[in-house]
Order: sequence, then C-alpha cells, then structure tokens
Amino acid sequence: MDFLKTIAIISVFILFLLIFFLLTIKSTKKLSNQLFAGYLFLTSIDVAGVFIAEPIISIYPNLEIFRWTVILLNIPLFYLYVLSLCYNDFQLKSKFLLHTIPFIVINLLLASGIYGADDIEKKYFFKHHHQTFEMIIFQYLIEIQYLVYTIFIFMILRRTRNLYLQNQSYSANLVFKWLFQITLLFTAVHYFATFKNILRYTDDHQLLIFINGFLDIIALIVTSWFVLKALKYPEFFRGVDTQLQIINDLKGEIPPKIKSEDQQKINDNRINFQIELLNRYMVEEKPYLDPALTVQNLAAQMNMPTRELSVLINSNMNQHFFDFVNTYRIENAMELLKNHSKKDCTVLEILYQVGFNSKSSFNTAFKKYTTLTPTEYRNTFYKAN
Repeated sequence: MDFLKTIAIISVFILFLLIFFLLTIKSTKKLSNQLFAGYLFLTSIDVAGVFIAEPIISIYPNLEIFRWTVILLNIPLFYLYVLSLCYNDFQLKSKFLLHTIPFIVINLLLASGIYGADDIEKKYFFKHHHQTFEMIIFQYLIEIQYLVYTIFIFMILRRTRNLYLQNQSYSANLVFKWLFQITLLFTAVHYFATFKNILRYTDDHQLLIFINGFLDIIALIVTSWFVLKALKYPEFFRGVDTQLQIINDLKGEIPPKIKSEDQQKINDNRINFQIELLNRYMVEEKPYLDPALTVQNLAAQMNMPTRELSVLINSNMNQHFFDFVNTYRIENAMELLKNHSKKDCTVLEILYQVGFNSKSSFNTAFKKYTTLTPTEYRNTFYKAN
C-alpha cells in the first residue's frame, strides 16, 4: 500500500503540472486545452483516492462518496475535448449541460439514502458499499455511459476524417490516428479498471493492490503521452467547420441523372469541360503549392461554388480532395527529384517546395503514387541515366 500511495502521489503531482501548463500556455486552442485540463483534473481526483480516501472518510464521509460520483463527468469532458479538436468552430453551449444528467441522477439517488444516513449506517456503507443497491446502479451507469460515449467518439473521428479528406489538402490523418489510438488506450484502461472492481467481490486482494498500482502507472504514461503529442504537433490541430457535409450526405441535393440521352450527353460534356478547366488551372496556377489549400480556397480562386467543386472532385472524379491535390504535388516533386539542377536539394526541401508540410505525409503519399520512397525514386532515376 505504501508503494501504491507513492505512485499515486507522483501521478497526481505530474498531472497537476500538466494541468497548470495547459491552462497557462498561449494557444489558439485555448478551449480545447481547458477541456483537457478539466479531464486531467477529474482523473487526478480519481487517482488521489489511494492516499486521500481514508482521512476524508473519517472527517467528511459525504465528500468521499461525492468524489466517487465525479467519475461520471470524465468521459463527457473527453468527448467535448475531441469535438473541440475536430471542429474549429466548436463552442460550449447550454445544451452540453445534458451530459451531466447521469452525475446528477446518481447524486440524487445517494441523497435520498446515503448522504443523509447516520454515522453507523455510513460506516456499514463504506464497508459493504459494493453490495448496496445504489453502488450497483452506479457501476452499471458508468459502464453504459462509457460505452455510449466511446461509440460516439469513434463516429465523430470517422466523420471528421472524411470531411478533412474531402475538403482540405494538408495532412490531418495523424491527428485522427493518435486520437483514435488514445481513445482505444483510455477504453482499455477503463475496462481494466472494471475488471479491478469485479475483483473486489473476490478474495484476491493482493492482486487488487497490484492492479491499482499498474493502473496508476499506465494512466500516467497515457496522459503524459497525450499531452506531449499535442505539444509536439500543434500544426495538426486545425479543425473543420461543423457546417461542412460529407459528399454522401449531399446525394439528395445533387440533381438526379438526366434520363434523356441528349440531355445526359450535354451534362457529361459540361462535367468533362469543368474537369478539364480544373486540371488546367491546377497545372498553370499551381494552387497546390499552398500547404493549407482547402476546397473553399480553390473554389474562390476559380469563381466556382464550393459545393459544386466539391461534388465535381469527390463524386464525378471519384477522388478525395486531399488525394486530388496531392497528385499534383507528387508529380511536381517527381520533376524536381529528376531535375539535375535540384540534385543538391534535400527531400525535405523539395516536399516544402511542392506544398507538403510533413515528411511522413509526403513519404506516404509519394509511395502510394509511385510505390517508391522519394529517395528510392531519385536514386533509381539517376542510375538509369
């Protein structure tokens, strides 16, 4: 238990350092930092139970019970944090108070019986609380809540990833990749903790202490990694507008195919003309050199409705806007890699010249297009000549 308390104290201390850092650092994602700081604060309250539970129980038993229920605010805060990172127009609204309903319900349930009980009843409750009706309901509520929010988080990540691909040309995959990974990690830790709670009904108390220590260490590693990744890659947190729609959602708004062969031919000719005009603009004006090019920017440059351009690329050309723009960047990079006058330029210099802002995204896109890495492509070309 002494070892467990030591680990918990270190974990809470580092969590509070991270919270202080998030609340004081200058950032364009201030709200996101505040939400994540709130999540870390609630996590620290939960972890601190290892060394503060006993003194609180002896002096303020109701406060200790209330501390248990605060865990019901944890996953909603993480959910709002994911929303704030995915959407650049995210704002806190009064409707988000609905996320506190489980927390309020369980406290009302406890207020009707446990909070108002006398000292003898409370001592009995703390000794046998895992077998009481209120705490069984509490455990079920936690599991249902966590499952529902986890599903919603994965749905949000999937949708916003598609929105990025269809509307933006810079790499956002890494944001979703590690958000996806961290959600998986948090879910794994949560259900490991659930397994720990099940052990309370058994005689394996030594195993229970070991699992508590393991959970504290894992929670510390995961949250620290989360924050460090956020600090290391701040350029990834651009966000998308929640008003944007995925192309599949627009199918009902896209005019149906014309049944008349002549009319269909006219429509096909119009689409082919637009595609030719778009390709010519991309080659001559090279808008893809802008690392932050979006479908809105390109549509404005071409004096074309954003939705029409988006449908043209994502539906009629059957390409994500992200892949469409990267095709021109890769072709430009191939020319530069073959150019003898550019042989002294590094791959890093070339990727920035053609509009990429990440070496990993450039290598991935280049290999997808050519089956070779940029260095392999350059070496192969020089050997052939």
